[in-house]
Amino acid sequence: MPKQVLGPRRTNPLIWLAAIICAAIAVVVIVAGIVVFVGYVTIKPKVPQVSVSQAQLDTVYFDQSSLLTVQITIVIRAENDNARARASFYDTSFALAFRGQKIAYLVAEPFDVAANTTKEFNYVSQSTPIPLSPERADAVGSAMKEGVMSFELVGTTRTRWKVGLIGSVKFWLHLNCHLRLPVNATAIYPRCSSRSK
Repeated sequence: MPKQVLGPRRTNPLIWLAAIICAAIAVVVIVAGIVVFVGYVTIKPKVPQVSVSQAQLDTVYFDQSSLLTVQITIVIRAENDNARARASFYDTSFALAFRGQKIAYLVAEPFDVAANTTKEFNYVSQSTPIPLSPERADAVGSAMKEGVMSFELVGTTRTRWKVGLIGSVKFWLHLNCHLRLPVNATAIYPRCSSRSK
């Protein structure tokens, strides 16, 4: 039986359309990658940071009825090390605690930090009288004898800054500090920053 000779098969137009769309998407992805890389190399963006630059136990009052009242000054520093981008900080909230019991909240309205600068916030937190359990009262008595009281400062802030053509970049910054404050109102300069997170 003689063989039939088949002519060249024609490609379906839908396959050509799908191939053109895929090629266009690939070109867009490659161009976007080049723009992001060039923007990163040119601007060298750095994540803004928050830190505790100074802390001080101004006053401490502890009476026989196991009520504790303290006043603490804490200076929070917001840093923007980007040379060409302003950073915005928002949703800023920190909790100051004594042995796990929250005694004050440190909050800030949204604010901006100009390129390559810092901004400091001076918080003076005075607690209401804190009733202590017998264990906590013993811990306060021991701390008063040692001359140092321990507090925890924990919280977060969000930051946003614009990086050239790349667009807006957002991060959560977390701060978790253990502050050992002298009872004689001496200021300390802790090395506590969101940079280590």
